[in-house]
Amino acid sequence: MAEVDVISRPQNSEEPPTELDPAVRKALVWKQDLRIVPLCAAIYLLCYLDRSNIGNAKVLNAATKDDLLSQTKMSNFQYTIALMVFLIAYALFEVPSNILLKRLSPSKWIAFLMLSWGAVTMGLGGAHSYGAVTAIRFLLGVFEAGLFPGLVYYLTFWYRTDERSIRVAAILASATLAGAFGGAIAYGVGHMNGTSKLSAWRWLFILEGIPSCLSSIFVFFFLPDYPETAQWLTPSERANAISRLRLEGSKGSARTTWKEARETLTDWRLYAHYAIYFGISTPFSSLSLFTPSITSGLNYKGLQAQLMTVPPYAVAYVVTLLVSWSADHFNARALHSALFATIGAAGFLASAVLPPDAYTQRYGCLIVAASGAFSCIPPLLGWLSSNLHSTGAAGLAIALNISFGAPGQIAGVWIYKANEKEKGYPTGHWTNAGLLFFVAAGCVGLWGYYRALNRRSLREEGRAKWAL
Repeated sequence: MAEVDVISRPQNSEEPPTELDPAVRKALVWKQDLRIVPLCAAIYLLCYLDRSNIGNAKVLNAATKDDLLSQTKMSNFQYTIALMVFLIAYALFEVPSNILLKRLSPSKWIAFLMLSWGAVTMGLGGAHSYGAVTAIRFLLGVFEAGLFPGLVYYLTFWYRTDERSIRVAAILASATLAGAFGGAIAYGVGHMNGTSKLSAWRWLFILEGIPSCLSSIFVFFFLPDYPETAQWLTPSERANAISRLRLEGSKGSARTTWKEARETLTDWRLYAHYAIYFGISTPFSSLSLFTPSITSGLNYKGLQAQLMTVPPYAVAYVVTLLVSWSADHFNARALHSALFATIGAAGFLASAVLPPDAYTQRYGCLIVAASGAFSCIPPLLGWLSSNLHSTGAAGLAIALNISFGAPGQIAGVWIYKANEKEKGYPTGHWTNAGLLFFVAAGCVGLWGYYRALNRRSLREEGRAKWAL
């Protein structure tokens, strides 16, 4: 297939770059996808596995008192504190991490983070007290903080605004896949209880930390940094990749200026995005950490409770990919997020009002709730990044967006109360339902605001500037 070069234009030109021949554009994007998306998804899968496995460790072999809480003599309150300090570290280090990603290059920084969080996860397998678990979880938050906002920012170097949601979804959906794998792995590792005189929960941390450490070497050498430096692209492909992103992507050579930072920090429409992301963060966090506990409260006992966490995550994985593809295809990210936030809210609401012993129905509601809550996140992130128009704004705003979600994630560790297990965890379900309705309302409101801005920009400039 013959390649078509893009006509180069001055960097300060406001005229849009010449469009590639569709076949050439498709081939170029596909080549990028094969190199970037599976690797990023695998990285996030390992990150999420190492973050959420503490939820499996909490209930693993609890019947024989060989679980995390029993052997470290932690109370449920102390366990919640250990979860919370992870999120505090997560919030504090997201923005600095995105700055370092840009300064040190994505491949070097992400490889360093992987090696660090893998080693820290293995260290959890040697914890013997509440203090040790809490300190190690804080360190885990420090090193994992930069990954997800870093990957979302990283995609802006390679993809146009209408191409990002589905790729963010492929990465984020690996979290749901990790949730499914985590339950299955915990089920298998549960049978190792007592092997080499180690409890199964210790083996869980050790065995799930090793792949992150080993994979960091591969990431260091094979994760491409920027189109400008991609030697695996031909010179013509490299020129096309750079040119097509001139007005819609972040630049590898660009540096964030104080002017860009100030403008981003005082752009008040962005805080509406942050508020919406705060709303989705509580359901995301609580499902990530408490799905094993929720299934345990649905009359599934022992290792079966671990295995029953798999279907909700597996269904959510498929739904997330389909919703994100549709959001990009129809260029309607806000309305997709609003719709599926409402569906997720309905799932939590039904769980809250059903009788505690309606186990089958409430398990079905858990699947609906997880699918709705997870699937509206990638379009939200794609929507935000599509409405950022400089490298500095993209790096800072994406990190701030995830940081503003941290208080919501902290709330998520408190709402599923251990003393409500027999009642079906109503506080957690009601809270998540309310926040997802807030997300839906916020999406519709912000969508209306951007529509109004587009009408004005069409009158004044002849083009719509804002993504919906």
